[in-house]
Amino acid sequence: MARILAVANQKGGVGKTTTSVNLAAALAAAKRKVLLVDLDPQGNATMASGVDKHEAKPNGCEVLLDEAAIGDVLVRTEAGFDLLPGNGDLTAAELKLMDGLAREHRLKEQLAKISDRYHTILIDCPPSLHLLTLNALTAADGVLIPVQCEYFALEGLSSLLDTISAVRQRLNPKLEVEGLLRTMYDVRNNLGNEVSAQLTQHFGEKVLRSIIPRNVRLAEAPSHGQPIHLYDRGSRGAIAYIGLAGEIIRRERAMNAHDAGEIANDLDEAASDASGATPTTP
Repeated sequence: MARILAVANQKGGVGKTTTSVNLAAALAAAKRKVLLVDLDPQGNATMASGVDKHEAKPNGCEVLLDEAAIGDVLVRTEAGFDLLPGNGDLTAAELKLMDGLAREHRLKEQLAKISDRYHTILIDCPPSLHLLTLNALTAADGVLIPVQCEYFALEGLSSLLDTISAVRQRLNPKLEVEGLLRTMYDVRNNLGNEVSAQLTQHFGEKVLRSIIPRNVRLAEAPSHGQPIHLYDRGSRGAIAYIGLAGEIIRRERAMNAHDAGEIANDLDEAASDASGATPTTP
């Protein structure tokens, strides 16, 4: 069963799409089976993955409205991951879902049909906290939050965390913050260093060790329809996302080991209770 991560922040321009596409490519390069879901009507993740959003018919819109089978809509990308493409049609889907039953669960229901094919499913969310993002948070196991290391980095972050808390209470009890990812980081910028220190002070271990630098090659790659892994493998941006993929994989393995340990402890306790029980005679 795939681990589903929503890449979300209602603030625009913080690197959500860049992170979604390049993390998907880096995980695929690490021999992981990956699906990237473009849930943003702008369709930037679709274009950055080398797929023409204007030609992507059917796409995520038809999947959410149950007008197309999700398995028939997926596209294989050059970087080795699968893509559920998105474009402006998603806005129409959002409007049509407004009056629908269990409208926040549509994406979760669709991903459940194909989740056993993948190790990781990444969802590129729109820069808002509306219905599409709620669908992503309802379907996800964790939320990866890109945070730009600039002045307004913390602006709106509390709103997102409040939304995550509300979704956990009402729609998805298992939802957790996977981590905060510092993006567009310039070590020469004192303000960036201050913001980074503030994030670590406020959120502790939730701040990922990986840091995505401000990098020209990283900014150029989407215009060529390629993840940075294919556009310039040796660039600082590519190396940073490979490091992020490694950190995500290590966290997942640690989580699985912890869960296995809890299961083993439960089995030991059950066995101890059974051995200590007094048998009853019929």
